[in-house]
Amino acid sequence: MSGLTFRLKAPATERLDLSALNPANLATLASHEIARLKVGMGRDALTVGDAFDISGTCGDEITIEGAGATLDHIGDGLESGTIRVIGNVGAYAGRKMKGGKVEIRGNAGNYLASCMSGGLIHVAGNAGNNLGGILSGDRFGMIGGIVVVEGNVGARAGDKMRRGTVIVRGKTGPVAGSRMIGGTIWAEGGFGVEPGLMMRRGTLIGSGVERLLPTFVDCGNHDLVIVRILSRYLKATLGDLAPKPMPLFVRKIAGDMATIGKGEILLPAA
Repeated sequence: MSGLTFRLKAPATERLDLSALNPANLATLASHEIARLKVGMGRDALTVGDAFDISGTCGDEITIEGAGATLDHIGDGLESGTIRVIGNVGAYAGRKMKGGKVEIRGNAGNYLASCMSGGLIHVAGNAGNNLGGILSGDRFGMIGGIVVVEGNVGARAGDKMRRGTVIVRGKTGPVAGSRMIGGTIWAEGGFGVEPGLMMRRGTLIGSGVERLLPTFVDCGNHDLVIVRILSRYLKATLGDLAPKPMPLFVRKIAGDMATIGKGEILLPAA
């Protein structure tokens, strides 16, 4: 398995759009054509060759070394192959991703996995606000795929999420699952204040909630077979990245009753 490595020459002084750096796009280009691709968003319009030292040969993997919070759109529209980042990334990583894998060995900025429909994103650190959320003009947020974040995530994770799975080892910020239409957010460290604001459907699974909205209704403890099925599926799909199974009995909280009330928050039974 071969691939290209892009090593940042110096910390970027402007925001860079790296959406062009994916295996499918680069496979048809010669090395000098790759170096001439524009990535700068400022007046000078930096090219790949200006910002990075390039080594290796085209393949189904790309490695970006020396990344930083100004490197945006990594894995944007990715359909196949693997993008591996050694360091932090900026906003919009994995936006509209359809397949393949993005591995971030650091923190991710805002709007990670926005409108993602397939593939896998694994973040070794924390993620910013609006993970799997929407931008102006989008109809839905995340609509498929799997995101695993080893740390914490910011506010409004899963805003208008329709499908897919988000696994958070740490804790979510405020209002996770806002306006959620479907899909699953599993927060092993629990949820911040007021998760599920205006959610219509979907499932939030976690170890606890900092504060519930008054429009959610406690439905008592249940033995939900679907939770065990989901655990087995994630274990088979993700291996060691899968979340730890929930207890046999879970506490179900239904809402948001301010909408159609078919969403649910599942917590360990008392």
